[in-house]
Amino acid sequence: MAQQQKAQPKTTQQKTPPPKTPPPHSVETAQTGGAQTLRRGLAVLRLLTQIGPSGLRMLEITRRLDLNKATVIRLTKTLVEEGFVLHDRQSGRYRLGPEAFAVGLAAEASYELQRLAAPTLRALANESGDTVFFAVLHGYESICLSRDEGDFPIRNQLIKPGDRWLLGVGAGATALLAALSDKEIEDALARTAEIRARRFPRCTDAVIHKLIAETREWGYCVNPGLVLEDSWAVGVAVYDFEGRPVASISIAAIKSRLGASRSAILGNRLMLASRALTELQAREKSA
Repeated sequence: MAQQQKAQPKTTQQKTPPPKTPPPHSVETAQTGGAQTLRRGLAVLRLLTQIGPSGLRMLEITRRLDLNKATVIRLTKTLVEEGFVLHDRQSGRYRLGPEAFAVGLAAEASYELQRLAAPTLRALANESGDTVFFAVLHGYESICLSRDEGDFPIRNQLIKPGDRWLLGVGAGATALLAALSDKEIEDALARTAEIRARRFPRCTDAVIHKLIAETREWGYCVNPGLVLEDSWAVGVAVYDFEGRPVASISIAAIKSRLGASRSAILGNRLMLASRALTELQAREKSA
């Protein structure tokens, strides 16, 4: 795909302010005190995963999780003692520790699809010049596993590996939602309605249903800046060798780069990549 001539020498990053609380991974249910403590401890780990190696100070963790300071101190102290979190006393920041890394290594085999997809994702970034995201389906969310950046100077960095997005929010997550049954779609929208209304007010049921209809008709989803106004994206679902939706690939760029014609070109390119990955999984399975 032909590259546009770069008019700017520097990269401009697109970002939104970090949410006060990390995206929840499931609908809240009644729970015992032990389960609540466990969920809160996992929320700390999830938050530190999203933040990355820079880490966070205690007050920042407290604010983002919307918990009282005593609770966060107790949770982080336990996580530090168990090696899942490290505390840099000089900076006061907390970041993931060696035990968290060990858990990640143990789980790596479960993400074989991302390994298989890696050359395709890099090729898509080189061809398009834009940012390519790969995410896996998890409950009512998609979890970003990788981000490959093209060479166009204005890059979309709204999402980073480890981020979680509700189904219906973003091109890849909406393509995954469209691949589910109508009953599953209605269940997902009902369970995430309150969160979407609070954090993504433009991602209403009506808008998502329209995107689902378009996705099923075209084979790919075009997200017209519903999360960040000037950040558009094209996404497709990726299926396993048994025909179940398991992941998504999306290409994100500024609005001016994703007109109807180019969106269609990229959408069809993504569909080819998706089918190739499904076939690759089948060959790996039978090998």
